[in-house]
Amino acid sequence: MKTIGYIVQKEFRQIFRNKAMLPLIFILPIIQLVILSNAATFEVKNIKFSYIDNDRTPTSRALIDKFRASDYFNVIADFPSQSEASSAMLKGEVDVILEIPHYFDRDLLKEKHGNLSVTINAIDGAAAGVENVYINQIVQSFNKSIQVKLVQSSGLAAKPVNIITLPSFWYNETLNYKTFMVPGILVLLVTMITLFLSGMNIVREKEIGTLEQINVTPIRKSQFIIGKLFPFWVLGLGLLTIGLIIAKLLFDVPMVGSMVVMYFYTSIYILVVLGIGLFISNFTDTQQQAMFIAWFFMVIFILMSGLFTPIESMPKWAQYITDFNPIKYFVEVMRMVMLKGSSLTDILPQVIKTLLFAIVMNGLAVWSYKKTG
Repeated sequence: MKTIGYIVQKEFRQIFRNKAMLPLIFILPIIQLVILSNAATFEVKNIKFSYIDNDRTPTSRALIDKFRASDYFNVIADFPSQSEASSAMLKGEVDVILEIPHYFDRDLLKEKHGNLSVTINAIDGAAAGVENVYINQIVQSFNKSIQVKLVQSSGLAAKPVNIITLPSFWYNETLNYKTFMVPGILVLLVTMITLFLSGMNIVREKEIGTLEQINVTPIRKSQFIIGKLFPFWVLGLGLLTIGLIIAKLLFDVPMVGSMVVMYFYTSIYILVVLGIGLFISNFTDTQQQAMFIAWFFMVIFILMSGLFTPIESMPKWAQYITDFNPIKYFVEVMRMVMLKGSSLTDILPQVIKTLLFAIVMNGLAVWSYKKTG
């Protein structure tokens, strides 16, 4: 134990002496958490809205006013023809074109129905789908308000049947997207920092030649690896602590569950990341190589973790691959514990799978590490 203690002490000194590494550990994660949590959102706002009003009646103007009153749409143009509107969309000046046909008001009063033409720029399919939902909601709201006018004009006393749904939003009552994103961004930062630092630290020993000197000493392989990786395990938990404090103070993210459960799972998860970092370092000779390989796998793990894209929306073959993605389980656990208040029993499947990952990855890392002398 004394040998491991000396190695740990040496590693902490080496980390804090490296002036280039300190900002990477303590400052950059804070900046990234603040920026990404505000910027990474699927909400679509400031939609550039235009319209072609061929009817020019109080009814058509009332419909357009509904869009003007929305927080999501920015009404920027009134085009006299479809050709001019299409040209503007081609240039990227507008995102949505609403065309109100001739006799729109008359058809509503006489025929009790009317048609609207909506053109949406769907280069970004996800954004176009959200925009379509917004448009339908506004049109449905307008449809309810116009029903009163239709009833009065027809002379009927009874109101049409109207079914109202009363939604109840659990775990995120205000539908604040930051509540969903901040735990995921925190997972991303803890993973990236611990992976990159642990991988590059051992490779750095190779570059400066100190690894060969250590290899010829009586230090055992297990002692060297534990002493090398333990400081980054502590730093990973420290990053989690800093991130949770920022999440609560700056974004007011609810923390319903037990912090003990969260730290218990994170301590296991960091072992997985450290094992991956050590495994990568065993097959690389420079820090650049370690960085490129780590980043290659990180991109795949992040995009297939459910952080930005729901796993349920992926093809079946991709969903099977995500079962071997440790980041997926960390994202699930963070959101379950923080937002739902899940207990250790609730996250037991993720704990078991992550523990298996930790055993396998660290076993491979220790096996592939060659100590000579």
